[in-house]
Amino acid sequence: MLDIAEELHRWVGQGRDFAVATVVATHGSAPRRPGAALAVDSDGTAIGSVSGGCVEGAVYELCQEALQTGEPVLERFGYSDEDAFAVGLTCGGIIDILVQPVRTGLWRPAGGPAPGEPVDGSPGEPVDGTAHTLATGLAAAATGQAAALARIIDGPAGLLGRALLVRPDGSHTGTLGGHPALDRTALAQTRALLDAGRTTTVEIGAGRAPEEGARGEGATGEGATGEGATGEDAAQQSGAQCGPPVLLLVESSVPAPRMIVFGAIDFAAALVKVGKFLNYHVTVCDARPVFATRTRFPDADEIVVDWPHRYLDSQDLDPRTVLCVLTHDAKFDVPLLERALKLPVAYVGAMGSRRTHLDRLQRLRDTGLTELELNRLRSPIGLDLGARTPEETALSIAAEIVANRRGGTGVPLTGAHTPIHHDTARPVGRIGSVA
Repeated sequence: MLDIAEELHRWVGQGRDFAVATVVATHGSAPRRPGAALAVDSDGTAIGSVSGGCVEGAVYELCQEALQTGEPVLERFGYSDEDAFAVGLTCGGIIDILVQPVRTGLWRPAGGPAPGEPVDGSPGEPVDGTAHTLATGLAAAATGQAAALARIIDGPAGLLGRALLVRPDGSHTGTLGGHPALDRTALAQTRALLDAGRTTTVEIGAGRAPEEGARGEGATGEGATGEGATGEDAAQQSGAQCGPPVLLLVESSVPAPRMIVFGAIDFAAALVKVGKFLNYHVTVCDARPVFATRTRFPDADEIVVDWPHRYLDSQDLDPRTVLCVLTHDAKFDVPLLERALKLPVAYVGAMGSRRTHLDRLQRLRDTGLTELELNRLRSPIGLDLGARTPEETALSIAAEIVANRRGGTGVPLTGAHTPIHHDTARPVGRIGSVA
């Protein structure tokens, strides 16, 4: 749902009721991943997508029904061999979709809080707390704030769609509506997933094995389930189980990942455009002020005039950051790469010929870098597309970044037997008991 937060936030501000359908789990080959959403307002306007077209019509009707009933609903769509006209996915996969109405009039009374503002328990507190929590999450995502939204997608009757919004400092809005320990455990797990910037499904409680979950089996998300999470710690703090388990969809909204392009050359201008297309926050850095100008890089989010290695030393980079070194000048490259290859970033690539690459490797060895560190360097940068122009080269670099991020091979899909989607599929695991 947070992937269309900006438009939905505007709808909330305009007082428009809407229903939002969110992909909460996928099985096999599916066109969209968990978190993808389609929304329909009371006038019939639709935005977003849950399947790339396969089941949009049926989901549109479900959204209209949810607006009339005011009740959330969970539906499964799959492929039907028996009925070619049945609503389903032609790719052969299965998707589970949560359709949830958001009636702004129920939580934003006259004189009450503006969209996205927290509610403090005053007389203006909304009747529909879940709708308010969703609206607050949309406001956070639309304004670039880090937050994670956890919603119940399977569990006890009456809890479907209940939401909890968690911020990096641990503060939160809303409740899942069950035992207080449910909120505590969900808060800990959701905060861990937010720290990792992940969207995935997790099960809270120890009442059944993961494979018995009605909707969670094989569900996957950005980077798979619960890796690096603190669920076991939460379980130990929770004590004995209280009540049946619940399955949550956790959607993380974090600031855009960073792409830092070193070297203000014509290839960099093309790469900036592609980086913005891939939703990176793009910075161009060059020590030469005559080249690092807004006129030459109108699409860049930031333009920095500084020695590349000195600028890199000043930055606090997260593991999603990609570094593209296009200077192919040893006096810039070597001190920069010496630092970059020691950082826990997602990608480090450097432009240059194969002769330049061999010379650069030796210079970096002379600085003391290990072979393990040198193996992280993508050089010559990009995939072999036969690129010639700056635009083609930028596409080659971007393709390698995507393949590195998603685990792709870079080989043509035609005639290959590799999966189209490389997201690692793991069964949803229990993260602890609730007490």
